Amino acid sequence: MAVKINSVESGSVSEKKGVHPGDLLLSVNGNEICDVLDYRFYCDEKKLKIEYENAAGKKKRFTVRDADGPDALGLGFETYLMDRHRSCKNHCIFCFIDQLPPGLRSSLYFKDDDDRLSFLFGNYITLTNLTEHDVERIIRMHISPVNVSVHTMDPTLRVRMMKNPKAGESLALLRRFSDAGIALNAQLVLCAGINDGEELSFSMRELGMLPGVKSVAVVPVGLTKFRDGLFPLEKFTPARAADVIDRIDAFNAGLQAQGREKLVFPSDEFFQIAGRKIPPCDYYGDFPQLENGVGGCALTEHDFMSALEDAARDTIVRRFAIVTGLAAYPLLKKLCDAFCAAFPQTEIEIYGLENRFFGPDITVAGLLTGRDIAAQLKERQFCCKTLLLPQVMFKSRSETVFLDDYTKDELERELGTAITVIDCDGTGMFEAFWNVR
Repeated sequence: MAVKINSVESGSVSEKKGVHPGDLLLSVNGNEICDVLDYRFYCDEKKLKIEYENAAGKKKRFTVRDADGPDALGLGFETYLMDRHRSCKNHCIFCFIDQLPPGLRSSLYFKDDDDRLSFLFGNYITLTNLTEHDVERIIRMHISPVNVSVHTMDPTLRVRMMKNPKAGESLALLRRFSDAGIALNAQLVLCAGINDGEELSFSMRELGMLPGVKSVAVVPVGLTKFRDGLFPLEKFTPARAADVIDRIDAFNAGLQAQGREKLVFPSDEFFQIAGRKIPPCDYYGDFPQLENGVGGCALTEHDFMSALEDAARDTIVRRFAIVTGLAAYPLLKKLCDAFCAAFPQTEIEIYGLENRFFGPDITVAGLLTGRDIAAQLKERQFCCKTLLLPQVMFKSRSETVFLDDYTKDELERELGTAITVIDCDGTGMFEAFWNVR
């Protein structure tokens, strides 16, 4: 195989050696290049022997000495992966994308299940897409960690939940990777009455026997109002959520009695559903599963309060509003009250908004749409000149587009306010409050 070169940086070593856009990169140090993982891995040498094929079909070679990684070649490719994204071949009964209505950002409808994105960006994969070549490459390159959407360690149940005959047999790859010294982070999306209860206890025991498994996040299924014709699922009741927490705590206590570290962590949402207080930071160890919504509330509060305690007091007048989802509203109100107590000249309007677009069971800030925010703030006669919105509501910091393709600029015009996009961590949030003038 080979990858097509899309651009050649002016003045780069590749340009000087005669490489042109449209040429094919064949190998680096004798290793075939198929995608970005091959490219990054095999270019991590001081001496690079490059083989490429020009437009006339002639193979050429050159050597680069004292290279400092793939960027030294000055080559650009059509996509970051240098290949197509690998889409998911499962049909999970809990798939969130299947619950999306039309009219949202087009990228939201792509079902990703790409091991390369797992390594490069921390995406979770199901293992069902891996070929033997992929498996051998992960082991050979020692690509670690690999983040895996496990859901259940029962092969039969996993096939039922993911509706893919490979879903059960692919669990064997967990042992194979673990034996090869590959670190694994696992995720269990729980569906009430299906893979919680004793099934959850079984999955934890099985994962706990694999040395490569470093952490396990347990999160509840997200249910939108757009589930017509889909597998019938129920939302977690407070009692069921409490049972999940208790089973996890009992399992971790057993590990600690053996001198081992905690392994499994419930997401913050389980505590919110159960009506229980979020645990302190030491409950979460090194916070290995923050991206799965595990421990974020505790860490945000800790970092915000630490920054508040260290800040010099002033009498600056600050007046602003901030929007969040219903899940984070209690925590945000606590932080805002603490800030106002420390800086009495501050006035903060806090809006915890319901998710009318996806339905009342979706409570996180990151799934609020721009039009929902506009409509609900106008209903509450919003008139503040400064509005803070968390970055998770947008596609990225540079692309300030909501899930419904509504933009930050459109929201500013509709509300007549200036919007500041803020970081969601405690320190970043404090700094955003502090800098309002």
